[in-house]
Amino acid sequence: MQQQPLFFSIIIAVYERQDELTELLTSLSLQTNTYFEVVVVDDGSQNPLKPICEQFESQLQLQYFYKTNSGPGKSRNYGMAKAKGDYFIFLDSDTIVPTHYMQSIVDELNTSYVDAFGGPDDADDSFTDTQKAITYSMTSFLTTGGIRGGKKQIGKFQPRSFNMGISRKAYEITGGFADLRVGEDPDLSMRLWENGFDTRLFSNSKVVHKRRTSLKKFAKQVYQFGVARPILNQRHPNYVKLTFWFPSLFLLGTLFAWLLFALSFWFNGLFIQIPFYLWIIYLLALFGGSTLRFRSVKVGILAVLTTFIQFFNYGYGFLKAYWEIFIRGKNPKTSFPSHFHTD
Repeated sequence: MQQQPLFFSIIIAVYERQDELTELLTSLSLQTNTYFEVVVVDDGSQNPLKPICEQFESQLQLQYFYKTNSGPGKSRNYGMAKAKGDYFIFLDSDTIVPTHYMQSIVDELNTSYVDAFGGPDDADDSFTDTQKAITYSMTSFLTTGGIRGGKKQIGKFQPRSFNMGISRKAYEITGGFADLRVGEDPDLSMRLWENGFDTRLFSNSKVVHKRRTSLKKFAKQVYQFGVARPILNQRHPNYVKLTFWFPSLFLLGTLFAWLLFALSFWFNGLFIQIPFYLWIIYLLALFGGSTLRFRSVKVGILAVLTTFIQFFNYGYGFLKAYWEIFIRGKNPKTSFPSHFHTD
């Protein structure tokens, strides 16, 4: 007897972002594999998104729900509770999926089933130079994002909720996303591992990801990511890695290199200038790699800037949270209330 194929529920938790939702739903309507429904959870938008969803009712199996604002994690949980599928896929509203996206997931699961997966992301030629630079900073092997760019990883793979899937069984056992507003996706990955589930990278299931459209928004986002990591380390001490310190060490190392370079003029020591020259070499590597990837000198210059924004803001957030949680012994919910749901 042939096994019934999996039915998928694509869950989109979204606040405002009308244009982005339209682009994502359009790309989903063009899938070669159509054995799925779409569950849009409107997380309290001031301008409800129902009219946009109604435009796709003839093209997609689509459910629309409006709820009070609670953040993406709880909204995704709400969507899973309403969904009909055997397997749930989470997509951020600022992503666009290629036509083979759903079929690539089906192929992976049919070849080697896993209860949770994540896929990589990339930029599109139509993106602004700033968006391309941010994408490079978040996905390049020269930064901290090699896995998001589709590289293989040593150890366990942590899916990210902009492109992630879990089985209904995994949802029912873990309860889905926890009380975190930031870092809720790696938290779920680690709770999946703690409950005996495996996770895997589906390298062919790539999405186009617009990310933040301004440097200010990007800086705020990566700062929040940095704060979230020590919170996650406290919750899941078995999965702490030394690599989590890399942005903070880069921040401190940069300050140290510049200090030694300044002192070298007083002490006339070429040897103590070496850290500064290593810093310059890394800067040139970033510039060269991003320029070649996007065939643009402007993107290359911006990518150096966005990488420094990423490392400095993430590193500062990490150090601040580590100090409060592990040195001062403060409760994360007291020190960083905006990172948690209030109810």
